[in-house]
Amino acid sequence: MPTLTALENVQIPMFEMPWSPVERNHRATELLKSVGLSERMHHLPRKMSGGERQRVAVARSLANEPKLLLADEPTGNLDSGNAQRIMELLQSVHQQRGMTLVVVTHDPNVANFADRMLRVLDGRVVSDART
Repeated sequence: MPTLTALENVQIPMFEMPWSPVERNHRATELLKSVGLSERMHHLPRKMSGGERQRVAVARSLANEPKLLLADEPTGNLDSGNAQRIMELLQSVHQQRGMTLVVVTHDPNVANFADRMLRVLDGRVVSDART
C-alpha cells in the first residue's frame, strides 16, 4: 500500500488475527529486522528501492505464520547478499515451523536451498530430484 509505511504494510494481514495492536507492531518489527529493514521500517514505499519493497513483501508474507508459502522469484530484485539472507530466513522458517515452501526460480543459487527440485520445461516436469 503506497500510503502506508513498511511497518504498517507488514501489519495488514495481521488484522485477520486476534492479536492486539502492540502484538502486531512487535511482530511486524521483528519480521522487518529479520529481512534487514530495521532502519527503513518507517519509510513509505516510494522512499524505498525495489529490493527493499520486495523484502517488505517477504516479511508481510510471513506475518500470520502460514503453513504454506508460495514464492515466485522471492529474490528477483535483490543483490546476492540480501538474496542469501532471504533464503536463509525462509529455510529457517521452514525448518523451525514446518512450513511448506514452494519456490519458483530461475536462480540456481536459490534453487540450491531446496530439499526437492522439480525442473519444468515447456510446461512439463522433466526431472524430480531430492537434494
